[in-house]
Amino acid sequence: MTVDGGATTVLVVDDSRAKRYLLVSWLTRAGFATIEAENGAEALARVETDPVDLVVLDVRLPDLSGFEVCERIKERHPATPVIHVSAHAVDVVDRAHGLTRGADAYLSEPIEPEELVATAHAVLRYYQARQRAELLAERLAALADATVQMHAASTFVRLLQAAAAGAAQIFKSPAAVVAETFDGDCLAGVAAGPDAEPEVLPWAVNDTGVPIGATVRVDEPAAWGWIDWPAGDTVTVAAAKLREDRAPLYVVVPTSTQTVRTPVLVQLAQAVASAVEAQRSFDEEHRIAVTLQRSLLPRRLPEVAGLDLAVRYEPASARTEVGGDFYELVMLDGHLLMAIGDVAGHSLHAATVMAELRHAVRAYAVEGHQPGVILDRVNELMRTLLPNELATICVLLLHPASGLIRLASAGHLPALISADGRVEFVEQAAPLLGVRAPRPPDLEFVLPAGATLVLYTDGLIERRDATIDEGMAALGVVASRVDDDLDQFCQRLLVELAPPEIHDDVAVVAVRRH
Repeated sequence: MTVDGGATTVLVVDDSRAKRYLLVSWLTRAGFATIEAENGAEALARVETDPVDLVVLDVRLPDLSGFEVCERIKERHPATPVIHVSAHAVDVVDRAHGLTRGADAYLSEPIEPEELVATAHAVLRYYQARQRAELLAERLAALADATVQMHAASTFVRLLQAAAAGAAQIFKSPAAVVAETFDGDCLAGVAAGPDAEPEVLPWAVNDTGVPIGATVRVDEPAAWGWIDWPAGDTVTVAAAKLREDRAPLYVVVPTSTQTVRTPVLVQLAQAVASAVEAQRSFDEEHRIAVTLQRSLLPRRLPEVAGLDLAVRYEPASARTEVGGDFYELVMLDGHLLMAIGDVAGHSLHAATVMAELRHAVRAYAVEGHQPGVILDRVNELMRTLLPNELATICVLLLHPASGLIRLASAGHLPALISADGRVEFVEQAAPLLGVRAPRPPDLEFVLPAGATLVLYTDGLIERRDATIDEGMAALGVVASRVDDDLDQFCQRLLVELAPPEIHDDVAVVAVRRH
């Protein structure tokens, strides 16, 4: 059905050729496009195959009654109006019967041309207003869904994908959304249609002169040439700009999809702008948080004769809060102090607790204490000054020349030793930091020449869909082969074990004896 502009198509159904000719002539002169059917079966077929906006239907047909044809049309197309005409069923009972079974108007012959045309316009006004309201409601519902998806996106790229897919779903057409990232890169989210997978492509836009607020303009498709726009149509571009210091964003759809004043397109552009601004703030906060977090960790690795050292630290990508994972590598009195730990929680507070624990470990190690004593003293410090905190930690001292290691753990995941294609986990059952409980004596063992020791936090192996044992088994398989480049080895652990979107901080420390 035509909503805004364009010719309205009327299906004229009558078994009398002369009567059809008259009805068609009147309607054609009034500006309607017409198609014809001479019986009920043909009328039902035409309604299914042709774009029919109105049906003018004789009550008496050779195969089906007009009442039955009207009912079937309304069952399949409730928004298609039907006008009954009849030269025989003309009394009140007939008219009431026709209206009861779905007709929108009932005209008794003889019919004047003006009466037919006026009745056609009257029923079309109602149905076109109804269709506009239904279309608007459908689009607003899709806009609400798209807004939720955009604000739920964890990255800028996913936001653009959600925006492009939402625009294509709202307007049932190709769509594109263009916006600038926090780093100043211009990207375009593109969907070829409502069922197409959205893509994100680099793009450059000349945004000179776009005012603050929302504006709409019509462009040639070639100016937005990522996808095949409908032939013979232009594109309507909604631009939204929230602040003077922000680049505008654009939502591009075929012009044929738009109604008067383009209300949904403007609201969509404003919703995308709001989501983009929130994502930019998220990215900025996340970058600040990561910078703060990294400033609390060692800035460089020590150079130790006879040892290769490598670390990897990846903050969680799905939140702005800093976490409590930490590591330490420092030479003290001829021994390499290695430590790795994880403070419960993800917040700035967890990061400050992490910094206090790291500095406490270093301080007690400088005093010359063994790993077990270091953990005892750090535990007392936590219970006294940080009584509500919990943390896991593994501390060891490695003598580079002999490979002798002295290790103490406080509830942390077991260290892993990889040598000659075999792996071994060094476990020590011990209570977490923050708990008053007896601790076992330190473990002593030798790291053989050529072997690699790996310390890690739970973000490397924990999954929502797998047990911790399954995660450790996967780590054992991946770590059975150690790359010649220890940095590459640590990176491979992250690539093969950590999920694409890291939900918890990941720290990995590796040391190999020559």
